Amino acid sequence: MPDSTTARRIVVADDSRLMRRMLADALARQGFEVVGTAADGDEALELCRRHRPDALTLDLHMPGLDGIGVLRALRDGRAEPLPVVVVSAFSPARGMHAVDALAEGAFDLVAKPAFGESFEQFSAELGRKVGEAAQAGRTRPAPRRTSAAPTTPAAASAAPPAARPAARRTSGAPLVVIASSTGGPRALGTLVPALPPTLGAGGLIVQHMPPGFTASLAARLDGSAALAVREARSDDVLDPGTILVAPGGSHLRLADGRRLRLSDDAPQGGLRPRADFTIRDAARLFGRRVLLVVLTGMGKDGLDGAHAVKGAGGRVLAEAESTCTVYGMPRAVVEAGLADRVLPLDQLATAVAEELR
Repeated sequence: MPDSTTARRIVVADDSRLMRRMLADALARQGFEVVGTAADGDEALELCRRHRPDALTLDLHMPGLDGIGVLRALRDGRAEPLPVVVVSAFSPARGMHAVDALAEGAFDLVAKPAFGESFEQFSAELGRKVGEAAQAGRTRPAPRRTSAAPTTPAAASAAPPAARPAARRTSGAPLVVIASSTGGPRALGTLVPALPPTLGAGGLIVQHMPPGFTASLAARLDGSAALAVREARSDDVLDPGTILVAPGGSHLRLADGRRLRLSDDAPQGGLRPRADFTIRDAARLFGRRVLLVVLTGMGKDGLDGAHAVKGAGGRVLAEAESTCTVYGMPRAVVEAGLADRVLPLDQLATAVAEELR
């Protein structure tokens, strides 16, 4: 494993010569070492085998082996596993393809700038996400999928045993709020289809994604879940049989009367949507009837919201480190002593159902 002080080594794959050059230049200006550029998936795999980079940026639409094929080849051992950041233009069809890539194990997603959009902003986001991917690949092994209960000291000290969830008495239907970031689309693809067909007062998902792609995420989840799943709109009303997904590029707020409102207020901590905003609104309106679920993700979004939920008497579930792509958001909640239960991904749906009962 390379020393963390060395330049992070990256392979860039895109079928456009111009885009390869732009991506390589943008990364080089931010201190990355671009060790190779590839015009198709087979070339990308060969460069990964040859150079063993810290991360790969991957276009999805390439001749021959496309981006999804590269991800599956990495999963099947045709090159050493490494974090992959998808760099994709947006359209409804490409948005669904990008969400498929995240479900196949891509680390994160960056939207290519549309005509008239700032290349500097795109470059900064690219550098941040590639840096996070490279660092995650250096510092911990690939996540292992397991049904074993967490055994880390933090998890053990922060949560009561899973077999004995604390009882609670509430009036009215509870609201389920799910917060996720890096690795979230894949985690949501496991959790949401396993949830019961109704969720008390309803459910909300805040997943960090670029504008446009969240509609594709909602459609993908809707196709496999007993609940209806769709992207949220202003003036939507919470519904027990529906999970609403915060649109990329908008904060999802709960207004008095439990109607939803989309806000274009400035990003907080570089994030819009910001899960903390939605969670704090839920705690204010639903009090102890909030069930917060914090899944895999980089950073600490959800921590302030978890404080608000616990202050109002609500409940907090956190994904265990053993199944997280990045143990950032759940770690922040667990280490703050706010998680009532810390569970692997494949146990969270059952826990949600238990909490709702």
